[in-house]
Amino acid sequence: MQVVKRECLDKFIAFGREHLDLLCQEYAEHYHAEQPRQAKGNLPLVRGATADATTGEVMCRERLGGVLRHYARAAA
Repeated sequence: MQVVKRECLDKFIAFGREHLDLLCQEYAEHYHAEQPRQAKGNLPLVRGATADATTGEVMCRERLGGVLRHYARAAA
């Protein structure tokens, strides 16, 4: 829970329960599907969430207005 507060909620003012739920949901999706883990060989927790391409254009996916960013190569 502390990582959600530090990396996400400290940067926003939640305007109600629905807004807080949206912030937490977006962070959870980023945390599980996009953020790499050193213990997993720098792969995300969810397999197949990102392409393991070594060539191609690097794409940036932003969440929460650019607070969370994920970079990956586009599928060939």
